[in-house]
Amino acid sequence: MNPSTSLKVRLPVLVLVLQVVILVLYSMFVTYDDNANAKLQNNETNPMENSLYRDYPYFADVQVMIFVGFGCLLAFFRFYGFSGMVFNFLTATFAIQWAILVQGYFQFYYDGKIHLGVINLLNAEFACAVVLISFGAVIGKTSPVQLLVMALLEIPVFSVTEWAVLKYIKINDAGGTILIHLFACYFGLGVTFVLYRPSLNQGHAKEITSYHSDILCVLGTLFLWVFWPSFNSALTFKGDDQHRAILHTFIGLSSSTITAFALSAVFNKRGKLTMADIQNVTLAGGVTVGASVDMMISPAAAYGLGIMGCTACFFGYRYLTPFLARRLRIQDQCGIHNLHGLTGLISSTAGICAILLATEETYGPSMYQIFAHRAPPEGDPKLLELQQLIPGLKPGLGRTAQEQALYQLAAIFCTIGVSAVGGVLTGLVMKLPFMASPYDEDCFDDELFFDMPSDFDSVEVLKNPISCDEKGQITSMNSKV
Repeated sequence: MNPSTSLKVRLPVLVLVLQVVILVLYSMFVTYDDNANAKLQNNETNPMENSLYRDYPYFADVQVMIFVGFGCLLAFFRFYGFSGMVFNFLTATFAIQWAILVQGYFQFYYDGKIHLGVINLLNAEFACAVVLISFGAVIGKTSPVQLLVMALLEIPVFSVTEWAVLKYIKINDAGGTILIHLFACYFGLGVTFVLYRPSLNQGHAKEITSYHSDILCVLGTLFLWVFWPSFNSALTFKGDDQHRAILHTFIGLSSSTITAFALSAVFNKRGKLTMADIQNVTLAGGVTVGASVDMMISPAAAYGLGIMGCTACFFGYRYLTPFLARRLRIQDQCGIHNLHGLTGLISSTAGICAILLATEETYGPSMYQIFAHRAPPEGDPKLLELQQLIPGLKPGLGRTAQEQALYQLAAIFCTIGVSAVGGVLTGLVMKLPFMASPYDEDCFDDELFFDMPSDFDSVEVLKNPISCDEKGQITSMNSKV
C-alpha cells in the first residue's frame, strides 16, 4: 500500500468532520414539516391524506434506482466491482443527507427552519442522481475521498443553479432533462477534464469487463429501466400530467431498447450483440422524453424521441467518446456525454418544440396549469375565467409560447455553462495531493482500497498476455475459456 493512497487517516477524518458539521446543522435548522409533526395532528386530521402516501411510492422507486440501479451499473469493470458498487453507496448516502440541508435551504426553508418531509428526501435523491451521473465520468481513477469532496462541492452548485433557474428564468423541466441530466453531464466532463491522465488514452490492462461483471451491470440497467417512469413523473402535477409522463417514458424506453439491439447487431463486425450497448444505449429513451414528458406530444412522438435518443447515444459511444479523449482531453469513462448529454440536448430541443406547438385547442384550459408561466398575470380578466374552469390556478407571467421557448434556451446555456465551470473548479480541488488519488497503474483495481478475498485474480490474470476483443472481453493466451 502506497502511503499517498492510504485511507487510514484521510477517510475517517473527512467523514468525522462532515458528520459533525451535518449533525450541528441538522440540530439547528431541520425540523418536521406539517405532515410529520405530531403536534399538528388532531381528531379532524385524516391520516390517509398525509403526503406520505402520495410521495413515498415515488421515493421508494427512486431509492432503488440510486442504490441498486446505479450501483450495479457502475460495477462493469472486471477488477473494480467492489469499488463501483460501494463507492456509489458511500457517495449517494452522503449526497442525500447533504442535499437535505443545501437544497432544503432554497426550497423548504421558512420560519428559520428547513421543514423535512418525504418530498424533501425525494428532491434530495434527484440531487444525488446528479452526483452519481457525474461519478460515471471519473469512475476507476478516483478515491472515495475525492468522490466525497466532489459530492460536497457539486450539491451546492447544483442547488443554487436549480433555484436560480426555477425562480428567475422559470422553465418547464418535468423530467429533469436540463437541471439533472445536462447539469450532471457537463459538471462530470469538467471534472474529468482536469483529472486527465494521458496514459489512459492508450488503454489500461485492468480497464476490461468480464462475463460476471457484465451480467451485474445489465442487472443495474434493468432496475433503472423498470423504475425510470417513476423518476420522470415523480414531480409532475398529479392526475393527467403524471399519467402522460409515465406513458411517454415507457414508450420512449421501449423504442430505444429495440433500436439499441438492432444497431448493436448491425455495427458489430461479426453481427453479434455487444453488452455495452445493451447496458447503456437502451436507457436513452428515458432521458430523451424528459423535457416534454408531461406535455401533449402524442405517443408517436415519444416513440420517435426514443429512437432518436438511442441512435445519438449509440454513435456517441462509438465515435464521440474516443474523439473527446484523444482531442479534447476529456476521458469520459462511462460515456455520460452520450447517455445524458446528447440525449439531454435532443430532449431539450423537443421540449422547446412542444412549447411552441402548444395551443388551447390541444390542451384546453389546463394548458395554463402545465405551462404555468404562460397563465395570465394577476388582474387579467382572463385569469378569473380560467380559475372558474380550473380552481386553484395561480397567476402566471403572461408569456407567449415564443417567449417561453427563449427562456428554455437561456436555461440550457446557463446550466451547461455553470455546471462546466463548477466541474472544472471541483476537479482542481480533487487534484490536490492529499486526496488519495490512485496512480495510473492502480486505476480500475479494487485491491488499492479494499481487503480482497482469496479468489480475487487481478495479479494472476495480468501475468498472462492479455488482449481485448471489440466487446471489451479479455482473451488470454493461457485461458481455456
